[in-house]
Amino acid sequence: MEPYVYVYFFLNGIANATCYFLLAAGLSLIFGLLRVFNLAHGAFFMIGAYASLQVIRWTGNFWLSILVAPIVVAAVGAITELFLLRYTYRRIDVNFQLLLTFGLILIIEGTIKMIWGPDWYWFDEPKSLMGAIPIMGGGYPVYNVFYVGVGLSIFIGLLIFLQKTRYGKKIIAASSNRELATGLGINVPRLYTVVFAIGCWLAGLMGVFHGPLVNLNLHMGHEYAMNAFAVIVIGGLGSIRGAYIGSLILGQLEAFGILYVPFFERIFMYGLMMGVLVWRPRGLFGELMT
Repeated sequence: MEPYVYVYFFLNGIANATCYFLLAAGLSLIFGLLRVFNLAHGAFFMIGAYASLQVIRWTGNFWLSILVAPIVVAAVGAITELFLLRYTYRRIDVNFQLLLTFGLILIIEGTIKMIWGPDWYWFDEPKSLMGAIPIMGGGYPVYNVFYVGVGLSIFIGLLIFLQKTRYGKKIIAASSNRELATGLGINVPRLYTVVFAIGCWLAGLMGVFHGPLVNLNLHMGHEYAMNAFAVIVIGGLGSIRGAYIGSLILGQLEAFGILYVPFFERIFMYGLMMGVLVWRPRGLFGELMT
């Protein structure tokens, strides 16, 4: 096998990791503060992908869809937190939240089916990002390199936001001790809404950027949500660093698993999850927000 093939699969693993990170980062933020395990997060990713498709149909502008689609998803997320999830926080039984977010999956999928139908769709990357970069005798898509750069930029941006900004420090404080944060004058309910909206915005952003790499369909959210849950189990619930490192690990396992044992590549993911849960139940980075 030519050496560039291994490089190609390595880069594919990083590109897949970027996808998983954008989804897992939103999940980690939401769980880190709200302690809500949002089963519907993959469905919010679907909203972003289909909203991006519609914006591109209307305007033909991929870059505009980057602005519009994630904001639409964030707005849906804010409404969901305000009028649905907020009434489950005081419930001791977590099953209320699980049933609610599972029901959201069905509602979102049904709504998308009503608007766009059951057919599969796709849209292309912008012309400025078409083509390939020559690597060791082969070529690697320019769009994938751009996608990886976006993921790294968002990771760094989230760390700076949480550690260096006043609002980020409020989020960390509220995630550590809600009662104390309230006593210090932090509006925790508003913080919940903002963080849930940011988590959904990240899912919508993934829907836009990952749209040119896949076919859009009604079941696309399930597989990616499962991988995102695996990432936060490996990296640590609520940890942004854990989400990024866990995504990189899972991306490489998936890429080289497909190369060597394509029929059993999913086993590596579940095997890694079991190993981490046995060795370090809280994940590689624990349950820290940063």
